[in-house]
Amino acid sequence: MGENLLDGKKILIVDDEPDVLETLEELLPMCDTSTATTFDEAKTLLETKNFDMAILDIMGVDGYQLLNIANQRKMTAVMLTARALTPENIVKSHKEGAAYFVPKEEMHRITTFLNDILKAKQKGKSTWLNWLEMLTDAYWEKKFGPDWKKGDKEFWENFPDHTF
Repeated sequence: MGENLLDGKKILIVDDEPDVLETLEELLPMCDTSTATTFDEAKTLLETKNFDMAILDIMGVDGYQLLNIANQRKMTAVMLTARALTPENIVKSHKEGAAYFVPKEEMHRITTFLNDILKAKQKGKSTWLNWLEMLTDAYWEKKFGPDWKKGDKEFWENFPDHTF
């Protein structure tokens, strides 16, 4: 697999489901992980410690507000969700500065996604560059139907280089 850019990275994982935290910690043994199950706990950690990345659930812990804090602290944040799995939340995550959007059912591939983000950052490219290769149009069509991009046509026509 080549070099793992995740070795030794400090990662905050925020989710209100303990089993999700446990699974992600098991998938990221090469990282120094911290976890939080509530918005307040996560907010405190984000504001007082330095992390290389944060994996933020959208629902249950007010993930977008946490994303805002992570952005202010110049931390790379990834949105992780099951219940907020919508085209609108993909667009919102991108517009609000998330580095990636991961469906919980795909979290078994988290090391691949995080390494992809770190590689893109090293090269000064959009972290979303390979996102549609990792989670293909076909994957999203199965979830949302063939017209899933039509709600925000302009956004998708310029994706991933759309800047706001």
